[in-house]
Amino acid sequence: MSYFKEPEYAHDQPARTGILLVNLGTPEAPTARALRPYLKQFLSDPRVVEIPRAVWWPILNGIILNTRPKKSAAKYAAVWTKDGSPLKVHTEKQAKLLKGWLGEKIATPFMVEYAMRYGNPAISDTLARMKAAGCDRILILPAYPQYAASSTATAFDMAFAWLQQVRNQPALRTLKHYHDHPAYIQALAANIRDYWQMHGRPDVLLMSFHGVPRYTLDKGDPYHCECRKTGRLLAQALGLDPKQYRLTFQSRFGRAEWLQPYTDKTLAALGRDGVGRVDVVAPGFTADCLETLEELAMEGRASFLEAGGKEFHYIPALNEHPLWIDALGQIALENLGGWVSGDWNRDADEQARQASKNLALNLGARS
Repeated sequence: MSYFKEPEYAHDQPARTGILLVNLGTPEAPTARALRPYLKQFLSDPRVVEIPRAVWWPILNGIILNTRPKKSAAKYAAVWTKDGSPLKVHTEKQAKLLKGWLGEKIATPFMVEYAMRYGNPAISDTLARMKAAGCDRILILPAYPQYAASSTATAFDMAFAWLQQVRNQPALRTLKHYHDHPAYIQALAANIRDYWQMHGRPDVLLMSFHGVPRYTLDKGDPYHCECRKTGRLLAQALGLDPKQYRLTFQSRFGRAEWLQPYTDKTLAALGRDGVGRVDVVAPGFTADCLETLEELAMEGRASFLEAGGKEFHYIPALNEHPLWIDALGQIALENLGGWVSGDWNRDADEQARQASKNLALNLGARS
C-alpha cells in the first residue's frame, strides 16, 4: 500500500489540536454543469442510496444525471447569495465564530477548520492541511445533531479513508450526536422565541427534519428516534402541548416509503383543516441550505397556502445565533477532554521543544 508523502518533520514544531466542523456539501455554482459532479458524488455514496450498484448505476448515470442537474440548478439559483451557497457561507462563519469562542477558553494551540462531505473543501484535503499545520489530535464535529448512517457515518467514513493512507496518523475522535444536548435544545428554543417576539406566535409550529427511507429505521438506524427526542425536548422547552406542534420529515426521493408523516402532506392537511398560521422550523439543519430555504420556505409555503392556509412563516436555522455558537463550543469542549487546557505556559513549552530539538540534532536528526 502506498501512503501520502509526509510533511517535513521538525522536532521543535508545536503540537496542535484540531477541530473539524463537517457539513453535507454544496455545488460550486447554481448551474447544471456544477450540479452534475456534485450529484454524482452524493448519489454514488452507498450510505445514501442502499441499492445494489449493478441496479443503481444505470439509473443514476443513464437517467438521473441527465435530467436532475438542470432541475436542481434552478432551485439552487433561487437561494444562492452574492457570497455563494448559503450552506457554505453559514458553515464557514460558524467555524470562525467557534474558533473565537474556543480561543477564550483554550490556552493550548488549536485550530478550527470546516469541510464538506460532498464537494469542497473536501474532508481529506482539509485533514491533510490540518496535519501539515501540526495537528496531531483532531476532533471530527459533524453539523448533524441527529445521527444517521447517511450523514454522520458517511462523513466519518471519509475521515477514516484518509487516515488509512497516512503513515504518521494523528489521533482522531468522532462525535456521534448531540440531539438531546441541553445547550443545543436551549439554542433552538431561543432562536424560535426570538422570532416569535418579532413576528408573533403561530397556531401550529411544524418541526421538519430531513427524511430517510423507512427501511433504515427497520434496520437499526437511530435517526428517527433521535429526531423524535429532539422534537419532544424542544416542545417542552417552549411550553407547547401536543396540539400546538407537529413533527414531520421532508426531502423524500424515489418510490420507497420514507419516514412519516411527510412535511408537504402535513402542510397541505393543516391548510385544508383551516389552520390560520403555521410556522416551520428545521431543528436538524444547523445552517440554512437548499432544503430549508427552497423546499420549506418556498415549496412548503405554497403547499400550505394553496390548501387554504392563511399565513406561513419559516423560522431561520440556527446559523450564527449566539446561543448556538455557545452550544457548539460547549459540545466541542466536552469532547476535547484531555487534549486541551486553559492552563498552558507558552515560554515553558517553547523551551521544552527547543531542548528536545537540540537533543535530536546531537543524535543526528536533520531538523
